[in-house]
Amino acid sequence: MAPFEVRPALARRLRKLREEQWPDVGITQAQLAHALGGAKPLSISLISAWENTEKPVIPPVKRLNAYATLFATRRSVAGGVVRILPQEELMDDEQLRRKELLEELLLLREDHAGGSQRGTVDTWRFPDDEHVTIVCARLPEQLRKNLTYADPESADYVSLYTYADPDALIELYGHIRSVNPQNQVRFLTTEELTADDYTTHLVLLGGVDWNTVTRDLFGRVDFPVQQVGRNDDAEHGGFRVEQDGEVRLFGPQLDAQGRLLEDVAHFCRRLSPFNRLRTVTVCNGMYGRGTLGAVRALTDVRFRDRNQAYLQERFGGEESFSIISRVPVVSGRSLTPDWTLPGNRLHEWPEKATVGRS
Repeated sequence: MAPFEVRPALARRLRKLREEQWPDVGITQAQLAHALGGAKPLSISLISAWENTEKPVIPPVKRLNAYATLFATRRSVAGGVVRILPQEELMDDEQLRRKELLEELLLLREDHAGGSQRGTVDTWRFPDDEHVTIVCARLPEQLRKNLTYADPESADYVSLYTYADPDALIELYGHIRSVNPQNQVRFLTTEELTADDYTTHLVLLGGVDWNTVTRDLFGRVDFPVQQVGRNDDAEHGGFRVEQDGEVRLFGPQLDAQGRLLEDVAHFCRRLSPFNRLRTVTVCNGMYGRGTLGAVRALTDVRFRDRNQAYLQERFGGEESFSIISRVPVVSGRSLTPDWTLPGNRLHEWPEKATVGRS
């Protein structure tokens, strides 16, 4: 059987929204077709096809955005007229409801389209038209002063040479752009951020030693993982957690000559303390190869599906979660961590997560 014949959950949900969200209103398919189409009403047969559990048709993402906006507020049916309010007119609670509903519909759409259950969801996919800002540390001045390409006065100046973690940045920026074609995605150093940038979806690369926004975030929020800088309590630093009633420090492994054998990576996501309708994601390591490992866990084509599936099963409906993992370093190169292997996972939070969404 074709995939759409065995995955009718999205069709059922769309019909249920129309018929049961406000049962006293009784929204018809014709009214919904007019509301979703705006100046060019959709056909009633198309709405029917989206709701048909026998042979459902997959709605475009932009139509699911419209569904989420419409059913986020009862004001959409005020006065007996079904219409979609401009998104900027939604109140905070309505914006939150819209976000939750859109996430649900997109998850159902992924499964509907024939993906491998939850493994097809992409943590790096954001709702359309919501800006994303990747924040990097600026390479410290003492490391830039002898680099001709990092000198703005040089004819050979290249701004990317002033960024810390450029390999992680290039890997992540390309992936986020590819899965969010409708979004503005930018990357900036901490010194280039404006007040408005803080209220977008933030993705922070690098740790507390150089990235001041990462440092500020962990100083503002109550989080069970704290990063110990390389010049603080431990020679090479690490991530401090309380586990089984004991305080533990997960740090990198170096040989006697100071060569990095294994870094430690921290991947975490939470609601933003600067805008509760946006998120903050941190990809962090004690060294650059740990940061790259945190990024590649969900971008490397060989590992991202299985790691994404693990996140969905383990953390499903959690708004805030984190995972600390090993990042082996071989011949100076970091290897992508496989989160499905228990030995690679050093710490996970919450300890008891909810069951993944269906």
